[in-house]
Amino acid sequence: MTQLPDRVEVVIVGAGFAGLAAATALRAAGARVAVLEARDRVGGRVWTRPVGAARFDLGGQWIGPGQRRLAALTERLGVATFPTYTAGDKLLDDGARVARYKGAIPALRPLELAELHLALRRLDRMMARVSARDPASSPGAAELDRATVAEHARRIRGRRVRALLDVAVGAIFGVEPAELSLLWFLAYLRAGGGLLALSEIEGGAQERRFVDGAQTIADRWAAELGDAVHLAAPVRRIAHAGTGADAGVIVTSDRGAIAARRAIVAIPPPLAARIELDPAPPARRVQLVQRAAMGAIVKVIATYDRPFWRDRGCSGEVVSTRGPVALAFDNSSHDLRQPALLAFVQAEAARRWLTAPGHDEAGVLAQLARWFGDEARHPSAVAVADWAAEPWSLGCPVAVMSPRALTSTGASLREPVGRVHFAGTETATEWTGYIEGALESGERAAREVLRAI
Repeated sequence: MTQLPDRVEVVIVGAGFAGLAAATALRAAGARVAVLEARDRVGGRVWTRPVGAARFDLGGQWIGPGQRRLAALTERLGVATFPTYTAGDKLLDDGARVARYKGAIPALRPLELAELHLALRRLDRMMARVSARDPASSPGAAELDRATVAEHARRIRGRRVRALLDVAVGAIFGVEPAELSLLWFLAYLRAGGGLLALSEIEGGAQERRFVDGAQTIADRWAAELGDAVHLAAPVRRIAHAGTGADAGVIVTSDRGAIAARRAIVAIPPPLAARIELDPAPPARRVQLVQRAAMGAIVKVIATYDRPFWRDRGCSGEVVSTRGPVALAFDNSSHDLRQPALLAFVQAEAARRWLTAPGHDEAGVLAQLARWFGDEARHPSAVAVADWAAEPWSLGCPVAVMSPRALTSTGASLREPVGRVHFAGTETATEWTGYIEGALESGERAAREVLRAI
């Protein structure tokens, strides 16, 4: 474990993709940096580890069209990708029955299908009027921010269509529609190209996976930064110090303090709120982080000796409105050396998971068996990532804004506090909530600092 330097030009809090992007941009401009990471690994909400006979992602794992920064980074670092498996039928489980379907839209009755298309077109029109960069400046922002996604969904008459929207919201945000500002929802969709782009595999955000896992990118990237990255160094306090040409900050971690000219906090807002700032931040910043809550996702990977669902003509993709599993995918290794299924427990079901003694793995396996047969009850290995229980994330995939937060305090999301700047995928204006958004936010924060110093 390398010793912390006494002084650098910029201290970066967090060695996720936002922090690594900021550090790389600053180093390229000639600035000396130190990256302080609370965990014993880099990558943040990206985490790859062995399960069965292969390595699997228990955090972020996909790359899709339009994510140009991530695509360029993976190419530069020599990290290969492969397509998410989609051959075969998809399944829709509405509780009463399990129906097979093909294509992007689940199997619905004709009137329900028409209503779903109408709801998607309505969302696209609303989204087009909202700014991803400054949602509060959008036409009708105050009214949209007062409303929740659940209130908007009441316009949809079909129960099954509303339930599908609930599943999509839970998968993308990790919360229930009643918890989410409609304005934040629309701005988020605008940043990623729309609800279908965020939800789909082919042509969407889940199109491809990483052969060696997404954390390979972070590991190789951090290796380039060398001894600038310091692990097991949670930051507790950032104090402004000095005046004039000597003005800067003192960043105090569990491994010691570092003096710098500027700091970048590249972690989710609820975690950033735990760092003491001296002097205290403006009230609007305090209010903002108090109203940003982490989503809840439990990711379950079950490995098997063979991909029996493929033998049944299934792609492994399931949409379920009955719970506890809301979504499932074929998650087999690229070479099929380790067949696997991936199940998502999300939002309220994920929060209930926290209180289930021993966790409810049996319930997940029972649901997989309902879809793919009794073999699904007998995996060779199971890995569970409960991100809400992870102390340096507090949840996943993203922190979300409650109603009225954006129009009252949202401007402070990216606004520096003195010589402290903020990054992280929640602050992104492109692909908010995704690895691509983290990269964009880190680059933006680095530009802010370079202009300042």
